[in-house]
Amino acid sequence: MAAFVRCFVLLCALSSGSLLAQGDDHPLVGRYAGAELLGQHGSDFDEVAIIDGPIVDSMRGVDAPGWLRLEGKSSLYYYRLPVGRSTLEVLRNYESSLKTKGFETVFTCVTSNGSCYRARPGRTVGTAPYDFALAYDAAPELPRLEGDFIRNYFGTNARYLLSKRSQPAGAVYASIVLAEHDRGNHAFVRVVETQAMDTGMIEVVRAEEMKRALDDSGRISLYGIHFDFDKADIKAESSATLDEIATLLRTDPSLKLTLVGHTDAQGGADYNMALSGRRAEAVAAALRERGIEDGRLSSRGAGASEPVAGNDSEDGRARNRRVELVRR
Repeated sequence: MAAFVRCFVLLCALSSGSLLAQGDDHPLVGRYAGAELLGQHGSDFDEVAIIDGPIVDSMRGVDAPGWLRLEGKSSLYYYRLPVGRSTLEVLRNYESSLKTKGFETVFTCVTSNGSCYRARPGRTVGTAPYDFALAYDAAPELPRLEGDFIRNYFGTNARYLLSKRSQPAGAVYASIVLAEHDRGNHAFVRVVETQAMDTGMIEVVRAEEMKRALDDSGRISLYGIHFDFDKADIKAESSATLDEIATLLRTDPSLKLTLVGHTDAQGGADYNMALSGRRAEAVAAALRERGIEDGRLSSRGAGASEPVAGNDSEDGRARNRRVELVRR
């Protein structure tokens, strides 16, 4: 049965142009014939921002136009395209192949004619591919290719395609970025399969456990406080952990805490520092709402400067994203 499914996928790809689904590629997207897979990265559940309309220069903040924020399974592939094939030809093949698999085009653009951008007030629309590259490869920064930033693979032109396939289990988005450069043309393919995450995976740390850790080492890392993507808004599922912190503070009226926000290293250092600081203060505000006196709480952001694990895997990045209680 599995062999039949693989053959069926391959036949579909062959019938729709030069897109082939090989063992290491995403079965719904595949690769352009003759392209070389240089790297791939994935996460079973993550936050992902993808371009779904004209952007402004290289802006990529929370309120920046042209960005769609998704949660789900993320798969990222880097390809070197074969010599002699234009990025226009590659783009058209992806469009045709994805259409046969039930995808519809959400947005497509090319930097050379300005269709990837909208103008800032009082300025003309840009056409520089590096502006597009900076936005695509920042906050959070994509994994590097052969030791170099992805943005440095964009030179004379860039093409972009976002397609969506709606299905009962959750929509699938395919983001295709094609970069032209004198070191060769490349395709950066990201597939996001939106889905509900596994729940019930986090055990709430009780007030007594927090107290033991603070007595033993003066600090404890908590993973039960969650925030909206790229924001300091605390999600509702964080209430149980916040309630336990409040209980800890009520039980010991002499206890004073510094709340420290930590991020992984996928964004710029300044960006992460500011975001982690806002998140730490949001936790302090939530505790004040629970009746804790302001003088017993302080907050600071550490960004990615105090990791407890490597940032080269999703497991490591998840351990680094935390709120820490430190006894004062």
